[in-house]
Amino acid sequence: MASPDNQVLLERAVGGDSAALGDLLKRLALELARDIQLDDRWAAFFDVNDVLQVTFLEAFLRIHWFVPDGPGSFSGWLLTIARNNLRDMLREVNRAKRPPPDRRLQPVRNADTHTTLLHLLTGDVTSPSRGAAGREARGSLESAIARLPESYALVVRLYDLEERPIDEVASRAGRSHNAVYMLRARAHDRLRELLGPEADFFTRIA
Repeated sequence: MASPDNQVLLERAVGGDSAALGDLLKRLALELARDIQLDDRWAAFFDVNDVLQVTFLEAFLRIHWFVPDGPGSFSGWLLTIARNNLRDMLREVNRAKRPPPDRRLQPVRNADTHTTLLHLLTGDVTSPSRGAAGREARGSLESAIARLPESYALVVRLYDLEERPIDEVASRAGRSHNAVYMLRARAHDRLRELLGPEADFFTRIA
């Protein structure tokens, strides 16, 4: 990242130049792929391209939050995002195989999936009652989903709201299973940010 050309691209990217950010990410892709560390136990589930794709999407979404702090700070920022994506993917793969009983949302017959998603976003693992979210909650959640990047919104709608199996979600999104897990984790993060205190309010009235 010490290249003067890269520094110029970074300054332009931080200033809002998306093309400069795209060029910079292409230059750093090999470096980032090399720096990502993986536990051997998970090697069979890992594809570095999945991690890079979601990491670069996050970089575009969050570049305005990046604060330069000397040489290597941007590469370090990217690596942190990448490792978070990898951590979430591994966690979701493990959860899909053997979900911990104490962290499993209990199924509710004919439950409103919007309400279920709101409970999941707030970390409340109690069973939501049917219709508890109401029109206000559904409207707020739908507005937040509409503000997500297209790939994030698609995964949330298919996996969380329509409860499609992972194979179908991956096929329709044109992504691997692992990429879907990472996209979903990042989509949930964005929804928490977009909903803010509203999400807690709606789960308290459920």
